[in-house]
Amino acid sequence: MAANNSGDAPIPLEEGVKHEAEPEAKGKAPANSTSTMLHRSGSRPQLDLSGAAIHGALEDRNPTILLPNQSDDISHLALDIGGSLIKLVYFSRHADTEDKRKLSTKRRLEIFTGARRSYPVLGGRLHFVKFETGKLNECLDFISSKQLHRGGVDSPSWRSGVQPDNIVIKATGGGAYKYADLFKERLGVSLEKEDEMDCLVAGSNFLLKAIRHEAFTHMDGQKEYVQIDQNDMFPYLLVNVGSGVSIIKVDGHGKFQRVSGTNVGGGTYWGLGRLMTECKSFDELLELSQRGDNSTIDMLVGDIYGGLDYSKIGLSASTIASSFGKTISDNKELSEYRPEDISLSLLRMISYNIGQISYLNALRYGLKRILFGGFFIRGHAYTMDTISFAVNFWSKGEAKAMFLRHEGFLGALGAFMSYEKHGLDDLSAHHLVERFPMGAPYVGGKIHGPPLGDLNEKISWMEKFVQKGTQITAPVPMGAPATTGMGGFERPTSKGDILRSDASAALNVGVLHLVPSLDVFPLLEDPKTYEPNTIDLDQDEFKYWFTLLSDHLPDLMEKAVASEGGTDDAKRRGDAFAHAFSAHLARLMEEPAAYGKFGLANLLELREECLREFQFFDAYASIKQRENEASLAVLPDLLMELDSMDEEARLLALIEGVLAANIFDWGSKACVDLYHQGTIIEIYYMSRKKMQRPWRIDDFDIFKKRMLKKDKPYKRALISVDNSGADVVLGMLPLARELLRNGIEVVLVANSLPALNDVTANELPEIVAEAAKHCGILRKAAEAGGLIVDAMAGIQDDAKDEPASVPLMVVENGCGSPCIDFRQVSSELAAAAKDADLLILEGMGRALHTNLNARFKCDALKLAMVKNQRLAEKLFNGNIYDCICKFEPVS
Repeated sequence: MAANNSGDAPIPLEEGVKHEAEPEAKGKAPANSTSTMLHRSGSRPQLDLSGAAIHGALEDRNPTILLPNQSDDISHLALDIGGSLIKLVYFSRHADTEDKRKLSTKRRLEIFTGARRSYPVLGGRLHFVKFETGKLNECLDFISSKQLHRGGVDSPSWRSGVQPDNIVIKATGGGAYKYADLFKERLGVSLEKEDEMDCLVAGSNFLLKAIRHEAFTHMDGQKEYVQIDQNDMFPYLLVNVGSGVSIIKVDGHGKFQRVSGTNVGGGTYWGLGRLMTECKSFDELLELSQRGDNSTIDMLVGDIYGGLDYSKIGLSASTIASSFGKTISDNKELSEYRPEDISLSLLRMISYNIGQISYLNALRYGLKRILFGGFFIRGHAYTMDTISFAVNFWSKGEAKAMFLRHEGFLGALGAFMSYEKHGLDDLSAHHLVERFPMGAPYVGGKIHGPPLGDLNEKISWMEKFVQKGTQITAPVPMGAPATTGMGGFERPTSKGDILRSDASAALNVGVLHLVPSLDVFPLLEDPKTYEPNTIDLDQDEFKYWFTLLSDHLPDLMEKAVASEGGTDDAKRRGDAFAHAFSAHLARLMEEPAAYGKFGLANLLELREECLREFQFFDAYASIKQRENEASLAVLPDLLMELDSMDEEARLLALIEGVLAANIFDWGSKACVDLYHQGTIIEIYYMSRKKMQRPWRIDDFDIFKKRMLKKDKPYKRALISVDNSGADVVLGMLPLARELLRNGIEVVLVANSLPALNDVTANELPEIVAEAAKHCGILRKAAEAGGLIVDAMAGIQDDAKDEPASVPLMVVENGCGSPCIDFRQVSSELAAAAKDADLLILEGMGRALHTNLNARFKCDALKLAMVKNQRLAEKLFNGNIYDCICKFEPVS
């Protein structure tokens, strides 16, 4: 929250308090100072090293150390208690378990665990919640119900029932002083106060550094996300609009100066609004403004000049000459004015002045980048438009107003970072994944009883959700067409017709998943310019996908319920999922940029995350198992057929087989319809027979020439696989086998989490083990890669004296979507890429919807069958079932 300037005149520029990190004296410890280098409090418990033991393989260079006596009661909650609103940022842990495959892969790829940073950040999630300060008891109830002050409901102290002493929570804002005694009385915690400006700047710097599309412009109701270069982030002007306004010049990490401010801010708007209308909340006051017409209250230039423009100095008739000026001559009482008009006039007066004051400060310091935050903004389209128009007008288009998606949480986030061991300083954009849960079991600030301990309690919440599911829509606000302009501007227009409700507006700020094990794919040619999505998901494109995904929803819900046994509770969860995902689609249909810069990969992963939120972890599990078994049964015959060919003919048959098998995709309606026309094997052979070259993109001959170049063989191939069943068993495994036969190491790359019928990294070893029972090449390679240890015991063959094989390994990609974004992949995949000189991407999601235009530092082969007519037309002016074989040698 911004500093509460109420009662203060704006601080003159010359008197602004400057904060800089003092240089350290040589050979001395840093002196205590009030600089903006965040004070790392020692209030958090220190590590208990008693009973420490190595966990994992002793031969690892940096093995994990298990601390059996370490208390987990480290506070993961921080508060910003402002004059108007309370903001919470809290952390929930997420333990990552490692199976035998992961441990084996880590050893082989030399992925070392251990502390690479002073305070390793835990895997988990950062949550953002807000309350009105006037409803402080609701905030305290929320903290108590989730036991946030005691480390959460999963902490040892909560499970043991032992209340730790001297719990300290970081807090900033004036309320950290005002309500300290109440927090002690209700929760038994002490609030440790952090400097407000320090927190604001630290929170802003972190968001700009770590969140890829945090900043955006907003003009004429249109969001446009801005990617800020980390090497050119400073200086910038930070305008925090809370109860009052603070204007801060930020020169770097730990270096800033408060250069100005004003006591006319969000508190002014709310305070005057409450006096002049009957509104009970800030959101209610904003909602009134959507239906207002300020021309009944404001004196316009046209009122002075008989409806004419004052063209000599460039003022239109609709320009505001004096806010509330018309009321001077009107012989009316307050009750005779419409509350809607009052609210709009107030909003425009305050927003306009904030924009103008901010630009003047930017002009003084030669800054072009102005960032606005604080809960006065709160994602309100007209407020952002008004400020943007003011900055654009006074700067003649040279300066841009930018806004932050986590606008109101800068202070709370900075307070969180003031803990000694928060670990966030070392995070980069690729470590953070933002997801948008509907809130099970909590919805932003609303209390739904005590922590839910079992499924029955969760179901009761879901039943309530289903009843209200259709209400969770969030159109962007729009004002009345008759409203006039401000400062020479016509009134901005926005989409939608009502203000977002508080519950649905919360969808715009998701939960930040902290995944320290994610990395940037090292083989990207240029990570800075890499864009995964082939087609922008604009409103027209989203309309198509909205229809497609909505039509597919009943079938997906049916399979999800069936995967959980078709029980009553599964049906209720299925209904809840359908309502929740429909609400997400409706929000995005109204405003495609509502959740940030959203591509198709994000949209498809949103569906999978929504399934997981309602406890459907693998809706296609039984289908995948059935198709795997059917495909494995005919694999030996296929391998025998391939082995009868010469090398050139076999290579062509293998690529044809990959393309033919890629037809088995439960995400494509056209392909699902094919299942009614025969068995999996019949469809596979039918698809192979229809393979006719040249394909829509046909680089096979170039690829064949490179593959047959025996004097320069590939060393390691990364093969990104797609669907379970025939796709992986009859398509990708035979191709992998051919590479292994040629002495090329093979790393199969699969999803970390299920998505439709895509195969996962956890499922692949079992599939490989079954396939290896009929193939010595696969068996030797799987043994060398650690995929088969005990699984093949008792298998009789005569291959014991064969030379050692190159390894066949499996790594997870870090994704739970049919697509892949190479800016965020698993550390396993990043490590496997170090020695790779061939990348094979297979499937529509990974090779067409995303990465079709991506360039890599190694040779890349992209294989897919186009199973969508619209996509075929849009990308290639082609037809459904066209095939793509795109080979891109490294530059």
